[in-house]
Amino acid sequence: MQNCTFEFSQLHRFGTAFYDFLRLRKEVFVDTLGWDVPHNDEVEMDQYDTPLAHYSLVLKDGQVVGGARVMSTAAIWGGNTYMLRDAHLGKLPHIPPEILPTEIASERVWECTRLVISDALTTQAERSTCLRLIVDGLVERAGERGADELICLSSLALMRALRQLGYDVSRMGPTYRNDEDGRQYAALRMPAEYSTQRRREMAEACVIAAQSAPRQLHTAA
Repeated sequence: MQNCTFEFSQLHRFGTAFYDFLRLRKEVFVDTLGWDVPHNDEVEMDQYDTPLAHYSLVLKDGQVVGGARVMSTAAIWGGNTYMLRDAHLGKLPHIPPEILPTEIASERVWECTRLVISDALTTQAERSTCLRLIVDGLVERAGERGADELICLSSLALMRALRQLGYDVSRMGPTYRNDEDGRQYAALRMPAEYSTQRRREMAEACVIAAQSAPRQLHTAA
């Protein structure tokens, strides 16, 4: 599996990946979970898919098997901000306003939404790897633009899965039951830091680079 990250101006670099992500979202959120969100017969696309959004997708054998969206909590596009803030302002009927206890609007805090993993990944190992690649991509994308914290509206099951991968996730406020799919959700927050495995890989790469540096200098001399 491999990760790719992009924004609207870079969609063309990855062929049909973005459209395939929207197709996967429709399969999961509309066809499986029964959410009342904008869609047609092929894809799901909402008011937050704008040039202010960034994406982290995972491909396996050229097929999109997972992905998510991230955007600054300072974002404003037309009459919309970001999902949790719009819910807090009473604009989203299926999400209670109290789910975000305090209104947030900061370039240092980014919101992650529409995280989805394909049922084509059938083993726990595959799904965990996909989740890690998605979230590390979100961290990278947001962190490069000044974020030091990520927030999201998520199921409690996802919170446990993220913790197992080494993300320092915590709940921000109360839980609520989504009447559309019957699941329990809550607003979560975590530092914009990579998974345990990604941090380990980065540390190992630094050690290798440090060990090879003297040899490179000697060769150059």
